[in-house]
Amino acid sequence: MQDITIKTATVESVIHCGAGAFDKYAPELKNRQLFIITDSTVDKLYADLLNSTFGENAPKFVFKAGEKSKNTRTLLAILQKMLECGMRRNCLVIAFGGGVVGDIAGLAAALYMRGVHLVQIPTTLLAQVDSSVGGKTAVDMCNVKNVIGIFYQPQEVIADPRFLSTLPKREIRCGLGEIIKHGALNSEIFKKLKANERKLTKLEFLEDIIYYNIAHKANVVTEDEKETTGLRKTLNLGHTTGHALELLYGKLSHGEYVLTGMYYELQIARNLGICGGQYAKSIEKLILKVLKKVPSFDGIEKAAELALHDKKNDTELISIIVPKCEGESAEIKIKKDEYAKYLKQISDDLRG
Repeated sequence: MQDITIKTATVESVIHCGAGAFDKYAPELKNRQLFIITDSTVDKLYADLLNSTFGENAPKFVFKAGEKSKNTRTLLAILQKMLECGMRRNCLVIAFGGGVVGDIAGLAAALYMRGVHLVQIPTTLLAQVDSSVGGKTAVDMCNVKNVIGIFYQPQEVIADPRFLSTLPKREIRCGLGEIIKHGALNSEIFKKLKANERKLTKLEFLEDIIYYNIAHKANVVTEDEKETTGLRKTLNLGHTTGHALELLYGKLSHGEYVLTGMYYELQIARNLGICGGQYAKSIEKLILKVLKKVPSFDGIEKAAELALHDKKNDTELISIIVPKCEGESAEIKIKKDEYAKYLKQISDDLRG
């Protein structure tokens, strides 16, 4: 078990990472005024654990699992429940669940009484390696992902691999999407992925690789907490296209769309001469190792319109982060029509 610290201008956030982290650190939280936020799937699995750790009387808000709940209605319902339960300024919000729980609970903590204490306890692979770390909170609105949000760092993150054993295979693939993304940004993670291609879904490999992913993201966030220098923007690799496809089609998991987005954007980078050779083949191989088959889409050109509204764009061009070479990435800014043309070409090629 190891600790990683993010130090920003406003807060110091400690991430407890490894087996036994929950049993060691979660009970230390119970002597405060708590408000637990989770979803229906996680609550069915871990209600007894929450009761035994934090007490049966700890206020808890459970919303329907899934991305569709990540909206202003759920957010306002949480805030209303906090007020009804008499939560004070020094209360502690515990986000217990995956990425959706962490995003919406974090935003609720940031808004309630202009900010209360927050602890993230991620229970999915994706949340442990990515979304629980770094303080991004948000909800979706008007078919735009994460358009209402704020940077709000948790005091602590408790990332314990004990929760991975209950995850379905699809959730493991979802988390691997973010792990491979980090591999395209960090040469140490890339080498570990390459050396363990046959073990990517094995729990013993995942328990080891989680730390390196958290450490990479923590370093980025420490240097560029609010995406002001451009370094943190690299963490959006695969997400511009992935988010657009997720909003347009919505049949895959978020991580599967990230992997799909990475594949499409890798092909764009190849076409533009930015990434190629054996390195591009290695990234593609890792993506296919998890996805098995990259999907094609009817009407994929419509994704260009959604990508144009992505919050990462600072001009009328679409911003895409792509792998360049081992440990390095590049930003592409591309016109909507050109981007749509590439998407259609790649989708058609996938159909054969």
